[in-house]
Amino acid sequence: MALEEQVETVRRFNRVYTQRIGALEDSFLGMGLPLSAMRLLFEIGSAPDSVRALRARLGLDSGYMSRLLRQLEAEGLVEVVPDLADGRRRRARLTVQGQRRWDMLESRSQRRALELIEPLPESRRARLAAALSEAELLVRAATVTFEDADPVSVPAQEAIGRYFAELRERFGFLHNELVSDEARALGPPDGIFVLVVSDGKPVACGGVQSLEPTLGEIKRMWVLGSWRGAGLGSRLLGHLEARARGLGHVTVRLDTNQALTEAIAMYYRAGYRAIDRYNDNPYATHFFEKSLR
Repeated sequence: MALEEQVETVRRFNRVYTQRIGALEDSFLGMGLPLSAMRLLFEIGSAPDSVRALRARLGLDSGYMSRLLRQLEAEGLVEVVPDLADGRRRRARLTVQGQRRWDMLESRSQRRALELIEPLPESRRARLAAALSEAELLVRAATVTFEDADPVSVPAQEAIGRYFAELRERFGFLHNELVSDEARALGPPDGIFVLVVSDGKPVACGGVQSLEPTLGEIKRMWVLGSWRGAGLGSRLLGHLEARARGLGHVTVRLDTNQALTEAIAMYYRAGYRAIDRYNDNPYATHFFEKSLR
């Protein structure tokens, strides 16, 4: 299918789906407010958070977010209060009336979804659910952002912590944090650390450090398990290679463990070649190099 046909397929699906879930109605699911306001109400009720975090989760600009919050406050559904943990931030939470409206929204959304799939036989329902699950993953993967981060910042440490947790679970590795020397190596001016972010949360990460003026090393590359299979690892690898070029490197190296067969296959597909051991990492069994010329 050509790119033009793919684009038209996405547009056609958008038209069909938005009509059938009630997104075109002034009163979404008869709730008295449009979809945008009800989606924000749903997010506040599902996972109360700071206004900044909610805005990042929904990908809204601050002006539009403020208007939606004022609309929900005027309806008596939400209140915005100072964040006790950080006085510089505000938190949004449901009022008693807002909780009742949230419960109603949840019930009606469940019913609308059931109405969409109930006419289909079981085999077709399973097929539709599988297709939508795949579509959700791919759409999310297509809309992530690649953001530079301080390797010792809270979001970076969250991603690195999950990276090490997975290593411990799979291989029994004990190391569970970036040592200070490595953290400095992955920061500017000679290094870079990147977070892949979706809905305000890191779902992948990786960095580049300099071994020599023209030789870089890709480090701490990780993709959240539920995001694998969407090509995010390959995109992250390509992004890190581009950043390595920007640091003046003409060659990059990396190491990995023999149990990570998917990663090894990805490195070969990306043009890496196996080389002899070049470091003293006790957990690495395979070593690779690629020319960036």
